[in-house]
Amino acid sequence: MNTNSYSDHYAAAGVDITAGYKAVELMKQHVARTVTEGVLGGVGGFGGLFELDLTGIQKPVLVSGTDGVGTKLKLAFRMNRHDTVGIDCVAMCVNDIICCGAKPLFFLDYIACGKNVPERIADIVSGVAEGCVQSGAALIGGETAEMPGFYPVDEYDLAGFSVGGVDKDKIIDRSEVRPGDVIVALPSSGVHSNGFSLVRRVFDVENADLTAPVEALGGKSLGETLLTPTKIYVKPMLALMEAVQVKSIAHITGGGFYENIPRALPQGCTAKIDRSSVKVLPIFDLIAKTGEIPEREMFNTFNMGVGMIAVVSKEDADKAVETLKANGEDAYILGEIVSGDEGVRL
Repeated sequence: MNTNSYSDHYAAAGVDITAGYKAVELMKQHVARTVTEGVLGGVGGFGGLFELDLTGIQKPVLVSGTDGVGTKLKLAFRMNRHDTVGIDCVAMCVNDIICCGAKPLFFLDYIACGKNVPERIADIVSGVAEGCVQSGAALIGGETAEMPGFYPVDEYDLAGFSVGGVDKDKIIDRSEVRPGDVIVALPSSGVHSNGFSLVRRVFDVENADLTAPVEALGGKSLGETLLTPTKIYVKPMLALMEAVQVKSIAHITGGGFYENIPRALPQGCTAKIDRSSVKVLPIFDLIAKTGEIPEREMFNTFNMGVGMIAVVSKEDADKAVETLKANGEDAYILGEIVSGDEGVRL
């Protein structure tokens, strides 16, 4: 740790640069868990270095994705729980790039805070590292910005980005989707990281008891349920791509079914989904009931229990479900592709 760099005047202005050095030391053990063969150097330099292994790739294409955690962070502040939101941050990025068929290679994070509390920063990074391990990405760098007067001392924002790689001839681009294809659902772990502005209003999160057991949630507390990290689908989807031809993938984020599924469909194709086939999680029933939210709006805001969908041919549908189940996903048939330009027919 750097013991020769300090500034009394900067500290008086609210920025403790020595806290930054301590935070880096504390997070190194978490970063070490994510190291892959391509990583060159360590954390602390001016840039993160990654050596590309292009073995077997004829036309390498880099695919990038960036996102944050959003107002779900308000739950973390209230619960004083900071070791899971990093998983959300990674998930929102790598789940996007896997939709193109790209394997995540590395990840960088950005944490902006009102006050650098090294232990809290290390907790946040521990979640980022866990997300990287789950997705096979290396955490090769990041930035912690202490910004007094801009953020409250007990709050922070968290964002990041990931870069992945895919052979140009293997990019998944929805062009092969045809009527008669089958839609396979991968269940979500909960609300994931979207729609929390509405969730917070519905449950009056700033004043609610977030720790009491809730019968409708199987005895789990509201806070615990809402903080459940976003599921990362990278490894199961990579296995699926090896087993069958995956024609299209959609990550169900903000905008729910009606916004995200059409993004995975070419013109002339509609996703026909049987409402009774959707395995809706209890938290969504509770949100709808408490907030008196119509079903159409629920499916246009939340994932409703489906975090990702894959489109495959009818002949590959059973094998796709079997492959995903063998890789830890309780996948099931959600619907089919039909002719039309409705986007989603639910």
